[in-house]
Amino acid sequence: MKIGAPREIFEGENRVAMTPDSALQLQKLGHSCVIEAGAGIKAGFSDASYQKAGVEIVNTAADLFAAADVVVKVRGPEMSEVERLRQGQTLISFFWPAQNPELLEAAKDRGATVVAMDMVPRISRAQKMDALSSMANIAGYRAVIEAGNNFGRFFTGQVTAAGKVPPAKVLIVGAGVAGLAAIGTAVSLGAIVNAFDVRPEVAEQIESMGANFVFLEFEASQDGAATGGYAAPSSPEFREKQLAKFRELAPDMDIVITTALIPGRPAPKLWTEDMVAMMKPGSVIVDLAAERGGNCDLTVPDEKIVTENGVTIVGYTDFPSRMAAQASTLYSTNIRHMLTDLTPKKDGVINHNMEDDVIRGATVAHQGAVTYPPPPPKVAAIAAAKPKEKPKELTPEEKRAQEAAAFKAETRNQFILLGVGGALILLAGLFAPASFMSHFIVFVLSCFVGFQVIWNVSHSLHTPLMAVTNAISSIIILGALMQIGSGSFLVIVLAALSVFMAGINIFGGFMVTRRMLAMFQKS
Repeated sequence: MKIGAPREIFEGENRVAMTPDSALQLQKLGHSCVIEAGAGIKAGFSDASYQKAGVEIVNTAADLFAAADVVVKVRGPEMSEVERLRQGQTLISFFWPAQNPELLEAAKDRGATVVAMDMVPRISRAQKMDALSSMANIAGYRAVIEAGNNFGRFFTGQVTAAGKVPPAKVLIVGAGVAGLAAIGTAVSLGAIVNAFDVRPEVAEQIESMGANFVFLEFEASQDGAATGGYAAPSSPEFREKQLAKFRELAPDMDIVITTALIPGRPAPKLWTEDMVAMMKPGSVIVDLAAERGGNCDLTVPDEKIVTENGVTIVGYTDFPSRMAAQASTLYSTNIRHMLTDLTPKKDGVINHNMEDDVIRGATVAHQGAVTYPPPPPKVAAIAAAKPKEKPKELTPEEKRAQEAAAFKAETRNQFILLGVGGALILLAGLFAPASFMSHFIVFVLSCFVGFQVIWNVSHSLHTPLMAVTNAISSIIILGALMQIGSGSFLVIVLAALSVFMAGINIFGGFMVTRRMLAMFQKS
């Protein structure tokens, strides 16, 4: 099959669905590649780089659609592009079928197959094709960069000759892929980061990244994975609790980044006009949901505004496109993985297997029929882990009682061991010859002293002091040396073997430690 990537016609879109590297990988699947002239220029990929990768260059979009069996795009198609599709041709792009029923009907009437990258089910096997996550990761990172660009102070706290600068306080609303990327970026820049999500099970992820999870006291559970791994709508009662918490936080926050989206619905309004009025002058709001109406009441899509009280609200809808080279690389890799699943035999022949969960879930039109919405996948979406219950904090009295019980148990075990050992030695003394007892006593003392010495060395010191601890534990060599010059031939042989093995333990430990230290020395 011939895979073709046209130039994106959406105003301000800089990404491209095929890069020279992804074209090389597609050719390994048995496909050939074609691209419209200049399609990759804005993302930093010249026509010459495509030609070097073996990609055919055509001059117009009409030529591209006529030549390609599979058309790959970033943005959803315009009606003029859908009208260029033909019977049996495949389109792979973002499509948003719930919001674009007319385009879906037009694609069906053309007899084309449409694979919507925004419909890839969120199951483990499909993560490599999850273009929404790839783009959200970039958007979350870029949101923090844009916030910093519009924020008049440092992110990190500093002590300077001119005085102390407090760290910025950041609130991330929504801890999906974009939210986690924003948390990681803001934390790395030194801000004090707070994050909220309707799914309490993500608290551990948030805290592991160095942010503070904003807990909300609410009895009814919120199932954040109810719609196949995406956030689900909240109840009115929960929403009121949520807004009350945000009003409490608003006066203290310097930067707010909102990322909440629900598939097939307008973005929920989470940051209201009165919350904006509570914020300090110079504060910044970055609304990543601006394309779907915004999480903030005052967001204007594709614009940056400054309110009367000096709060900057950024409503850009093209955050991934502002990092076009990186976004194109990730998106084209998602496309390539989708085509890998569509070409299982790597023979350049598309096998559109509608029994496959991923292919069926992403296919919204096929063989003259609308196949949206898809049935639930046969395998469950990525399961949300239940929040771990924090261990109960012990009172000082309980801690002392626990320590006393442990001491008594350890003392009891030691008395039992000493009693058994004493009984065995007594029996040996009654029935064994005197010559045996002298050797046996030296053996027991050597083992006991060696064990006690090494056991009292802290475990954390075993690796850095490997040679020393080995030497200490080999104190049993003294007992072996005492036995070499006395006793029977068998005793001498056993003593010699003991000296040999203890010597390996001593000198070998020093050699191993020397090699370990050499690994950390600069060449």
